[in-house]
Formats: sequence, C-alpha cells, structure tokens
Amino acid sequence: MHAPTQYSLSAADLQTVLALARAGTLADAGERLGVDASTVFRSLQRLERGLAQRVFERTRAGYLPTELAQTLVEHAEQMEASIEAARTAAQLRPELVSGRVRITTTDTVLHALVAPALKALKTAHPQLHYELQTGNELASLTRRDADIAVRATKRPPQHLVGKCVGPIRVALYTAKKGGTQRLADVEAGHTAWIAPDDALPDHPSVVWRKRHYPKAVPAYRVNSILTVAELVALGLGVGILPLFLARTRTDLVRLTEPLDDAQTELWLLTHPESRHLRRVAAVYGHLAASLKLD
Repeated sequence: MHAPTQYSLSAADLQTVLALARAGTLADAGERLGVDASTVFRSLQRLERGLAQRVFERTRAGYLPTELAQTLVEHAEQMEASIEAARTAAQLRPELVSGRVRITTTDTVLHALVAPALKALKTAHPQLHYELQTGNELASLTRRDADIAVRATKRPPQHLVGKCVGPIRVALYTAKKGGTQRLADVEAGHTAWIAPDDALPDHPSVVWRKRHYPKAVPAYRVNSILTVAELVALGLGVGILPLFLARTRTDLVRLTEPLDDAQTELWLLTHPESRHLRRVAAVYGHLAASLKLD
C-alpha cells in the first residue's frame, strides 16, 4: 500500500473502526452503524489505502484489530464519550438520562437481583432502555458486546473495572413438599441430586459435591442454577443453591448451614471507558447501591 499524500482521519473513520472492532464482522458492524456490510467494507478499504497499512487482519473468525486499530479504538471511545456528554449538555433537562444499556449476567442473577433493581430505576430514568443477555459465558466488554456485566467469580478480568457486591453464600436445599427432609438420607446416598455438571463443570457447587459426596451421580444435569432451583422445588432431588435465590421462596427448605468452601463472589463490572458514559454510569451506580445478597 502506498499513500501519495498524508491521509486525514475523520470522525467517520473512527466510528467505522470502533464498530468493526466491537462487532468483528462487516455485517454486524454495519448494523451498529446503520449501513450495509458493503459500505463498511468500502470505508475500511479507503481508510487502509489512505493510511498505507492494515487496520484489521482478515481471518476465518472475522476481522481482528491490529495494534493500530486498537490505538484508534481508544481515540474513538473518547470521541464517543465526548459526543454523549455534549448531547447531555444540550438537553433541556440534563438530569434525564436516556439511551440503551446492555447488561450481561446469568439467568439466576438476572431474575433474583438485576431485574428487581432495574424496576426500581424505571421511575428515576424512564427513558433508559435495556438489552439483557443471559448465559454462562462472560460477554466481551472490551468489544462492547455489553456495557455492564454482573458475574459470579473470584477472579474478575484485570482489564475491567468493578465492584465486589459481596460473597455468594450457598447451601443444600430440598423441596418443602415431597422432598427429603433429613440430611442423613443425603449422606446415606438415598437422595437424587440435581446439578449443573455439564454446563458448569468448575462451578463451586459442583466442586463441593464431588469433594464431599464423590459417589453421588446427579439424576438431573441442567444448564443453570435457576433450573436447579425449579427442579428441587418439584421434589426431584436436592441441590446446592445461593441463599439470595432461595430466600424469597416458600417451596424450598434448607438442609445445611451455608457451605463456606462452596462460596464465591458477585462482581459488578464494566469497561474503563464505558463507565464515563452517562447512561452506563447511571445504571452501574444504581446497581452498585441496590444489589444485596443478604
């Protein structure tokens, strides 16, 4: 590539680089920008010709940002934050916060903690909208697949900023009706287990059961802790559940004291640049103040 004259980067160029770095594909980047994939491709070609170097590497997995692209992304994020701050300053009522906030978490944490907290935020900021993603994998906050993550972990990624909400304490539960009411039956191997072995093989509850009940083979293997709770409540077996999930349910009975060696932590995480966006800061601050595990 040869550049006859020095190329002048534009705001549109930075927006294209930012969208493609976050999305990874031309089609997804186009969707973020409101244009088609061919327009993104032409914009990228023009940029790379102008700079006389690659901005993205083309791979089977998609478009991977080069070191240059990562530098441009940092400037694009600063521009994005500045634009949002300018829009806020231009509002007649700057106390109002609007826009879309993407939150990633597990279904258990969403239903038991995050959704109730967002309901309380609705009155203060009715113009906020949410995109809620659930799954066991941590969506990439670096690529902005999400703005905020609420995750159970003892080792949050170092490139993110966040707050430890507190310890997630767990215990062994059974059904109030139709379930075993004696821990001795569990210890004798007379009770079925419900566990997320296949979906979460390293989950603290799985590790704890294998350590303390090595001969116990789950009768039901599921892909979420919320499903463990539902099956336990039906009387299908016993399962290890977070205290915050079981505390409001009348169909569950605790068989043990909290299991200290199965405890983990709940973290509220975001990207260093995202926390300066007013819409993200408003939701992050509310969640930090309102999420309660006890």
